[in-house]
Formats: sequence, structure tokens, C-alpha cells
Amino acid sequence: MVFPRVGKWVIILVSVGFIAAGIRAFQLYGYIFENNVKHTGFVYIPDDATYNQVIDSLKAGDFLANYKSIKWVANKKKYPDLIKPGAYKLEKNWSNNKLIDVLRSGAQAPIKVTFNNIRFRKDLAARLSHYLEADSTAFLKELTDTAVARKYGFTYASFPAMFIPNTYEFYWTTTPVEFVDRIKQEFDRFWTDERKKKAEAAGLTPVQATTLASIVQEETVKPDEMHKIAGVYINRLKRGWRLQADPTVKFAVGDFSIKRILNQHLEIESPYNTYKYKGLPPGPINFPNPKSIEAVLNYEKSNYLYFCAKEDFSGYHNFSRTLREHNRNAARYQRALNKNRIFK
Repeated sequence: MVFPRVGKWVIILVSVGFIAAGIRAFQLYGYIFENNVKHTGFVYIPDDATYNQVIDSLKAGDFLANYKSIKWVANKKKYPDLIKPGAYKLEKNWSNNKLIDVLRSGAQAPIKVTFNNIRFRKDLAARLSHYLEADSTAFLKELTDTAVARKYGFTYASFPAMFIPNTYEFYWTTTPVEFVDRIKQEFDRFWTDERKKKAEAAGLTPVQATTLASIVQEETVKPDEMHKIAGVYINRLKRGWRLQADPTVKFAVGDFSIKRILNQHLEIESPYNTYKYKGLPPGPINFPNPKSIEAVLNYEKSNYLYFCAKEDFSGYHNFSRTLREHNRNAARYQRALNKNRIFK
């Protein structure tokens, strides 16, 4: 059968159209469902981020193989109008469809926030801003607000006792207010009835136990010695003696790098100067970790009333029951400092 010339062109054009449509359909299917995420990682979308800023964040992380395709899928799924802030964990080999669904849903992945070995509130604020969206200024404002401390039953000085170092999970968008509120819940969970009873048996409240733990933590880097040092301080407290704890003087001076406490340091006027004032200071001198707190709650019962760093600089201490014995230990340590030309 012979087709008219016009009919041939119609068939050709229709065939080309079907082929083009098939190619486009295949291309669009690839846009939607083919793997496009190159590697696993977090993309951070701040509050009030624009659609272009989201794309820039994806480019900065070199997450995608094809950015043209993600833009097409995003527009079709109306993502530019549905942007939600947060930290989102992208998985390798995700399709554009999966990626946009996650970003559009606001299903953030929790961030592991770890803080330990911190002495000052400004350092805690800086650490938190490293993990979470809010900056250090915003966190520091919350950590130093007396009204906030009172809201949770603390004074300004005792407020650090509420922040027990550990690894916690937070969403990246957690605000300073939400962070502090969550930490109070963690504080309440930590202080079980059993721990409270142990503190009470030692003549301490939870805040006082934490304050003492902060001193013990500064006194030694040896975990196996913490219980014994805690016991010495509890013995002194029970006798109504001044603690005479060097770390509290360093805190009062504002310089923990001091290697040798001098008379000028002992004269500083501060409620944290336990050479001048009896009892515990008004609050922790750092953020003591749970092991330090446990060392106080499970302190070693002994007759020791003094301790002094060993002259071999091993990090351990000599313990004594009498002032005479302590003075001998101290003299040996002072000679070692002099020999090593450590004068301040």
C-alpha cells in the first residue's frame, strides 16, 4: 500500500514526537528517582533560609551529582514555599525525590552534643554554638542570667551545678532556652533518690556535692585517687575547717595555669577563696563530670586531713593525718618545684 506524501510526514512527525516524549519521560524519571546524593553528611538550613541558600548549602557540601535535576524536582514539589530550618542528614544514593521529601518534612536528624572538661560559662557557650544554630552570645546570655538560674531553683553561683557534662542529643535548631530547660530535666534524672541519699549521708546537698566534685576534679587527674581526696575534704568540712583548696584560689584569681600558689594569691578577697573562708564556695569552679560527682558520693572513709602533690610530679598525692606530717610532704614538694625552677 502506498501512503500519500502528506501522510508519510504525519507519521514521521508523530513518531518523532513519541520518541521525544519517551526520551523526556525517561529523563524526568531519572530526575525524580535516580540516585543523586554522592555522599552521606549533614546539610544545615538556617531559619529564614531562601531556596537559593539551600541550593548553595548543597553545593558547598558537594552533595549532588546533578543540580539541574534537583531544581526541577524541588519546583514540582513546591519545596521553595515549604522550606523548614534544621540539620538534615543526607544519605548516599538518595534520589532527588527522597531528598526533597526529607527537607520538606522538617524531619531533622538529632545532633550529638558533647561538653566536658569545661571551667567557665563562656567556654560552655562557645562549645554549644559549635554544635547548634544559636551563637555563643545567645547561649552565654542564658547561662549568665540570674533570673533564669532562679527559675530552676539555683543562684547565679550555683547554676553551673545543673549542667552535668555528658553527650546529649539535640536538634540543631534548639534554642538556648530550650537547651537549658532540657538540661534541667537531665539534672533531675541524674539525681536519683539513691544519689540524694548518699549526698545527704555525707552532709551535702546535690549542689554542694557537685561543688565539691568540681574541686576534686581540679585536684587530680587520677580517677583512682578522687575518692580519697573527696574523703579528705569531707573530713575537713565535718570538723568545720577551712578547705584550703588551691583550685578555688585559682578560680578566684581567674587563672588555672598557676603552678604555684603564692601568699599574694591567698590574700585575694573572694567567697571562692577557701583559705580565707570556711565551708564550700558558693558554687562549682567548673562543670564536673559524673565520675567526679560519683567520687564524692562514694568517698573513701579515712582519718586523712591533708594531702599534697607528690614530689615526683606523677600526678598522685601524699596523704597525712597530722599537720607535722603534711608539712614534711609539702616541703619535699616545694623543693621539687624549686629544683625544676617552677616559681609561679
